[in-house]
This record gives sequence, structure tokens and C-alpha cells, in this order.
Amino acid sequence: MNSEKKVLVTGASGGIGRAIALAASQAGYEIVAHYNKGAEKAESLKAEIEAAGGKCTLLQFNVSDRADCTAKLEKWTEENGAFWGIVCNAGICRDNAFPALSDENWDDVIHTNLDGFYNVLKPLVMPLCRKKRGRIITIASVSGVIGNRGQVNYSASKAGIIGATKALAVELASRKITVNCIAPGFIETEMIKDAPVEQILQTIPMARAGKPEEVASLAVYLLSEGASYITRQVISVNGGIV
Repeated sequence: MNSEKKVLVTGASGGIGRAIALAASQAGYEIVAHYNKGAEKAESLKAEIEAAGGKCTLLQFNVSDRADCTAKLEKWTEENGAFWGIVCNAGICRDNAFPALSDENWDDVIHTNLDGFYNVLKPLVMPLCRKKRGRIITIASVSGVIGNRGQVNYSASKAGIIGATKALAVELASRKITVNCIAPGFIETEMIKDAPVEQILQTIPMARAGKPEEVASLAVYLLSEGASYITRQVISVNGGIV
């Protein structure tokens, strides 16, 4: 029963994370929805899940703060046991041409996106290993696959996630834990609100932006028992850009 399987979704208060949490709940998983500062959006997500008959617990921590992650995630697993699935979705962008990037632009993106991978998964992997089952999904980006102009920091962080995901998949395969990466392209979220939309659409063979739900449907499949022989993969959802 999926209802006995708890799934942590980081960055669940908006965009792709919210869509994944909703879709996973609809598939029967119990959701642990992480947020940092978006408490109001997180409460709205929880209410929506529960109104549809699902279960949702909110968990606040800062993915870029290692001590905060460790304390709260270790406490949660001690009280509730290992997760079935972990979706590392939380991330930020601070776009600018490389010569104009500030030290803060670089550090904030690397600490949140790439360090967040380590900070979230490090306290959770051994409980998964002891259970000898589970699913880990990371959310990277087409920027980490091909590199994007004005996103040297973001591309570096997402390429790092891809490499880390592949390596972790090899380490955990014998424990029946799959580790895969989804690399979305141009998706309709708040993150693209200042992007040159018409210019970007010209580079997409499908000539449209993707929807968060189109990423979420893949995540739900990768969480399933049916995906038990899929690991170490980077799967793009990008309308044909790559």
C-alpha cells in the first residue's frame, strides 16, 4: 500500500515541488512537505492534500544549513522511521552574466542547490540502507546538461547534482535503492517570470513551456514499484531542447 510509504518533497511550497507533492499524494503516498520561508504556501498545499483525502505533514528547515537539516531530519526519522521516497527539489537561481556575478550570487546558489543535496540526503541515506528499499529523485535542470548563458552558477550547481546522483546510484544499488535525476527544461513556474519567454520558446521544438504536472508525473512513476530497475538515469523533460 502506498499509504504506508512516506515521501519527502523538498521545496514543496510552490512550482514543481508542489505539483510533485500533489501528484504523489494522489498516487496514495503520505507526503512530508518541506518548506523554508513559504509557510503560507505550505499550509495551502497541506490543506489541498487533506481536502482530497490524503495525508500531509509539514517540515521546516533550511536546505543550505547543514546543522538545521541534520537536527530536524534525524529527529523526524527517529520518530517516524525511514522515508520510502526522497525528492530533492528545493533550489534557487540568481542569474547574471558571469563577469557580473557577485560572490553572493555564486555562494547562495551553490549552497542551496548543490550543498542541499548533501545536507538533505546525508542524514537520510543510512535509514534507507537499513530498510534495503527506497527511491531517491533529484531535480536538476537542462542548464546542468547543456549549460545556459547567464547561468554559470546555476548550471554548475545542477551539473554537480547530476554527477552526485549518478555516483550515489552506484553506491546504493545493492541496497535496492534507486537514485535518479529529472532534468526539467523551461517549465511554467515563478522561476521563469523574468525570463525572455518568446526568445526561449524559439529554441524549444515543441514551441511551448512545460507544465509542473508534466514533471510530477515522471516523479510519481520513479517513486513506484514499477520503476525498481531504473537507476543512475538523468531523464529530461524539456520539449526536445536536448
